[in-house]
Amino acid sequence: MRKSISIIIVLMILVGCSTVPITGRKRVNMVSDAEILPASFAQYEGFLKEHKLSDDRKMTNEIQNVGMRISRSVDKFMRANGMTSEADSYRWEFNLIVDDAVNAWCMPGGKVVFYTGILPICRGTDGIAAVMGHEVAHAFAKHGQERMSTAMIQQGVGLGVAIGTSNKNAKTQQIWNTVYGLGSGVGMLAYSRTHETEADKLGMVFMIMAGYQPEEAINVWIRMSERGGQAPPEFLSTHPSNETRIKNLKAYLPTAIEQARKYNN
Repeated sequence: MRKSISIIIVLMILVGCSTVPITGRKRVNMVSDAEILPASFAQYEGFLKEHKLSDDRKMTNEIQNVGMRISRSVDKFMRANGMTSEADSYRWEFNLIVDDAVNAWCMPGGKVVFYTGILPICRGTDGIAAVMGHEVAHAFAKHGQERMSTAMIQQGVGLGVAIGTSNKNAKTQQIWNTVYGLGSGVGMLAYSRTHETEADKLGMVFMIMAGYQPEEAINVWIRMSERGGQAPPEFLSTHPSNETRIKNLKAYLPTAIEQARKYNN
């Protein structure tokens, strides 16, 4: 059983292994842009139809202006580093919706939504740039595609467990399925935290490249931590703790400045 599971994992990883630019992290991506982007764009349009767009033109314009400045920096980087076809596939769009949730997100292909509830945390243009850089980084690093790919691997391994234990008694099968379920669940959470940390770092680089103050990325998470509330243990969360993010961003700031200087030349 272990052998069959290992073969499944190795084959799937070899098929889709690539590297995230700037951070150099190895990723598994078995989902092409042609497969995911049309669905992403359609889902984004559907979301906008079901939610109220802000009628605050000044704030909406600021969100869109910051988004375009950062996305232009990312586009410039991609075209200067042999990623022209990928740059051509993005359809950058930035919208502000009326919702008290402290949230923002970016879908594959560059479709970004800010919620009005996150604006007090941003507290100004550089704070918006910090959140925007983070969200744009998710699309740049193809985190959505990678999560779909890891879900495919998870399903494949689950099938391997089922096949490998098919000749065992019911109790043994249940034990293996439980162990796999718990282990894979925690593993996927850790994968999500890896994406968040990477987006924090890339986002800081991108906001510097676009001319914004990177220290505000740290301040955003300081303000986020001041909101209070009981957070789950970090190993059971999809996101690193606020304290971890603050510590990581402070440590990464000199590197982000160096990387931005390197890629802006």
